[in-house]
Amino acid sequence: MKPLFALAFSSVLVLQGCVFSPGQHLDPDEFKDGAKSENGSVQLLRITPEMLTGEVPSDRGTSSKQELIDYKPEAYRIGANDLLYITVWDHPELTAPSGPQQQLDANGRLVRPDGTLFYPYIGNVNAAGRTIEELRAEIARRLANYIDSPQVDVNLLRYGSQRIVLSGAFNTGGEVPVTTAPINIVQAIGQANIDTENADLSSLVLKRDGREYLLDLDDLNRPDSWLHQVYLKDGDQLHLPYNDQKKIYVLGEVNEPLALSFKTSSYNLMDAIGTAGGIRQETADGEAVYVIRGAANIATEPAKVFQLNAKSPTAFALAKSFPLQPQDVVFVGPAGITRWNRFISQLLPSAAVVGTGAAFNR
Repeated sequence: MKPLFALAFSSVLVLQGCVFSPGQHLDPDEFKDGAKSENGSVQLLRITPEMLTGEVPSDRGTSSKQELIDYKPEAYRIGANDLLYITVWDHPELTAPSGPQQQLDANGRLVRPDGTLFYPYIGNVNAAGRTIEELRAEIARRLANYIDSPQVDVNLLRYGSQRIVLSGAFNTGGEVPVTTAPINIVQAIGQANIDTENADLSSLVLKRDGREYLLDLDDLNRPDSWLHQVYLKDGDQLHLPYNDQKKIYVLGEVNEPLALSFKTSSYNLMDAIGTAGGIRQETADGEAVYVIRGAANIATEPAKVFQLNAKSPTAFALAKSFPLQPQDVVFVGPAGITRWNRFISQLLPSAAVVGTGAAFNR
């Protein structure tokens, strides 16, 4: 039976050399730059300096920049549920009717839901929509009918009428009151404390007056950042998404295949390969570094496969300039000898079984 086994083994080797190569791989020699597959569903592109000029993303949110920074906070306007402390100098019975020993809140004046408040002698006063100075002047004018030259001061004890809302990947999100001190985006997210491990920093959404503005918090790390110039107003909503559905997958002949959470807008191919421990020098094909990018609608546009020839160390300069996108797959293919060795390692156990059977039949 030995001749029969040898014949079978030789036949398998011949077949392997012709048609069989185990594992996932693409043949870089089949690449024609910009060519599409036979059915048009995949486009193959080489990563070159010329190609990179079209792949570098433009700054996000710049179209809305001027519109957002043009907004300047106005003087605070009193609203329902604000708690005011009204002082009339030399008249403690008006300033603190509950007694000076009481807490300030006990002597505060709450603006009712209809926007009014009650004050001794003058009765109901329309407070909502007025600035602190406007309300102070109104109370002083009306008190002048009962008190000679009243000296009136108005302060806010508690803010309850205006708020902004922070949701998503914040440790202490929720409602943040709008106060007499203007607050910008940077201050608001600083108070809310970002969950840096799980936040998608590149996709902060500001919802204002029925519109949505997409902003990139990673811009704060850049010297030309303008986010600190964007002030918030009553009714604004800030939503910071989680990055659990936004990943990059690094597979193939790398030292540590993994899925990377995509947190910022500036993650490149070099970052991904480095995070995966680098290319496995002993098994990888330097010409077979690919970025596989699906299409939003595969029925109308092709998916793209970008190839980097990494045999030369200078190729990693290109990798550093190649921006990745969420759901990209970085795949490093095996060298031909690697595929052959893996085939042999898979074949030998079967050969041992055949050999054992042949010996048994002698």
